[in-house]
Amino acid sequence: MPNSSYRTDRADRSDVHRLTRREALRAGAAAIAAGAMPGSALAAMIPQEGADQTKGPSGDSPIFKISLAEWSFHRALYAGELTHLDFIVKAKRDYGLDGVEYVSTFFKDKAKDDGYLDEMKKRCADNGVRSVLIMVDGEGALGDPDDAKRAQAVENHHKWVDAGKRLGCHSIRVNAQSDGSWEEQRRLAADGLRRLTEYGAANGLNVIVENHGGLSSNGKWLSEVMRAVDHPRCGTLPDFGNFRLHDDEWYDRYKGVAELMPFAKAVSAKTHEFDEHGFETKTDYMKMIKIVLDAGYRGYIGIEYEGSKVSEDEGVRATKRLLERVRAELAPKYGSK
Repeated sequence: MPNSSYRTDRADRSDVHRLTRREALRAGAAAIAAGAMPGSALAAMIPQEGADQTKGPSGDSPIFKISLAEWSFHRALYAGELTHLDFIVKAKRDYGLDGVEYVSTFFKDKAKDDGYLDEMKKRCADNGVRSVLIMVDGEGALGDPDDAKRAQAVENHHKWVDAGKRLGCHSIRVNAQSDGSWEEQRRLAADGLRRLTEYGAANGLNVIVENHGGLSSNGKWLSEVMRAVDHPRCGTLPDFGNFRLHDDEWYDRYKGVAELMPFAKAVSAKTHEFDEHGFETKTDYMKMIKIVLDAGYRGYIGIEYEGSKVSEDEGVRATKRLLERVRAELAPKYGSK
C-alpha cells in the first residue's frame, strides 16, 4: 500500500507483457464455443470462485495459496463503507479466501488494544481465516540518517510486532526508507532493520520489506540490504508492480522480483487493469508466478488490487480468477509428484 511520505505513484508504466501460454487458453475457450472441447475440460483448468484451495487438482496441496490484502479495499475503508473488522469476514464470505493481510493504517490506534485484537482473532476463528501479516506504515524511517530518529522508528514498530504476535501473524511488513548515497542508505536501512528484526525474532515474528518506493524499488539495492542484515527472520515481500524509482524511471519488474525472491517470506500480486480476456495488462502473470515458484516459494500470494477502471470488488475477483487460472496451469509442473 502507499506510504505518502515515501511512496510515489504506484501505477506502473513499463512495457506491457503477455502470458506466454495465453493463446493456448484462448484456444481452449474457442474450442468450447465450437463444441470441440467439453466445457468441463477448461473448467478443470480454471477453478471456480470459492474453490477449496487446501487441495490441488489432484487432491494434494496447492502450489500456492491465495490471501487478500486489505489495501485492495482502501477506498471503501476510507469512505466508511467497510470496517476493518468486517474486512476479515468479507475475505472468506465473498471470495472464499482463508488468509488476510492487514494494513496498520486501518487500525492504527488499536495496536495495543488487546480487546480489539482479540475481537479480530475471534472473527478469524469464526470464519476459518488466518492472519498472515500486517503491513506497517507511518512509523518513521528505519533508515533515518539521524541516529535518534532511527532508534525511535525501531521503537515505534515494536507495538506492531506485539500485535502481530497476538494475532498469529508470521510477519510484519515494513519500509526500508532512508536518505543519502546508495551505500549510506544500505548501511542505515540495514542497521534499523537488524535492530527491529532482533526484536521480532525474540517474539517469533519475521520483519519483511516490500519494494515500496525510493531505492527499495531497486531489486539490486534491496537484496544488498538483506545480505547486510543477514538474519533469518529478515526477508522481503516482493510486489509485482512497485518498481517505480522516480518520475518515469522504472526498474525491470521481473528482474526485481527474481532478485528479491531468495529472501521472500510473502508475495504481493499487484493488479491495476485487465484486458478483455482477464489478463493483467502490465504484468505477465505466467512469467511472474514461474519466477516465484522457481525460487521454491509455496506460501500465500496476496491479492492487492489497486486499479480504478473497475470496482474494488470486481478487481479482487478478477485478480483471484487470474491467480487461479495460472495456478491450475502450472500445477502439473510445480505440484508434488
